[in-house]
Amino acid sequence: VQLQAFGGGLVQKGGSLRLSCEVFGGSLDVYAVTWFRQAPGKEREGLACISSTGEPYYMDSVRGRGTISRDSAKHTVYLQMNSLTPEDTAVYYCAADYRGSTWYCETVQNGMDYWGKGTQVTVSS
Repeated sequence: VQLQAFGGGLVQKGGSLRLSCEVFGGSLDVYAVTWFRQAPGKEREGLACISSTGEPYYMDSVRGRGTISRDSAKHTVYLQMNSLTPEDTAVYYCAADYRGSTWYCETVQNGMDYWGKGTQVTVSS
């Protein structure tokens, strides 16, 4: 299974961005996908995940201004981020873990089976 994240870039404070994570070689019907980010000098943190049955879960850092969704036919998971601030500047990663068909997903990096390369998001003030 391989994942490719894209959609990062430079955005102004208050702006929005939609990140995409395309999954190759695995079905979203059995894999949960999680978005993480890592800012300079900080640990990688989980942001949101979507289960293999399509249930979303959000961590506090994005709850209320982020939306995770998926298009199973396109093997792609999205993370829409709104009201961006410079504190959102980081490399964003997506990861997948095999779950079978379940509502459950998690945002702990140790639980992930596969990782994609990150995409840089920079929010200017």
